[in-house]
Amino acid sequence: MATEPDMNPAGPAIRPVRLPPSKPDTFPRWVLMCAGGVIAFSLISVGLVRITGNGPDQRLAAATQERLLRFEDRPDGSIAITDGRTGELVTAVRGEQGFVRGALRALARERKARGLGAEQSFQLMVRSDGGLTLYDPATSQRVDLEAFGPTNADHFARLLKNPPALRPVPLPIMQPASQP
Repeated sequence: MATEPDMNPAGPAIRPVRLPPSKPDTFPRWVLMCAGGVIAFSLISVGLVRITGNGPDQRLAAATQERLLRFEDRPDGSIAITDGRTGELVTAVRGEQGFVRGALRALARERKARGLGAEQSFQLMVRSDGGLTLYDPATSQRVDLEAFGPTNADHFARLLKNPPALRPVPLPIMQPASQP
């Protein structure tokens, strides 16, 4: 007698297959260490800013000298700098003058973004801590000029009626080579 083919409606019999034992899934340890380092750095940074009070909301030292200035572009490419109170011409900046133009461009861009014109004067201030700041009261933006070095700050310091003596930049002390 011939054997009949397996007519099981579920199909041929399925035999269980044994897989080798596997390790449990693990997340890469180095990723966790990096994430922990970033979190620790962030917490330490925020703590230091709060302890020292050296944050973006830090109050400026009191102004010891101040002058209101208006800056106007002229057709010849120069910038006329006038006293904001009297309208008297202080000076005209001609040529490249990269730092002066760059500082003014940053403040003017902010005014333009807010739809403000050049009517309101800028404030150039000498602070009691020796800093020199160009402040825009229209946008509350400021540029701490001494941060760009004494040479660049001097371009603006000369616009004051009584220019301050800017803090000298400390030079590294060179030690003579010792003789053996």
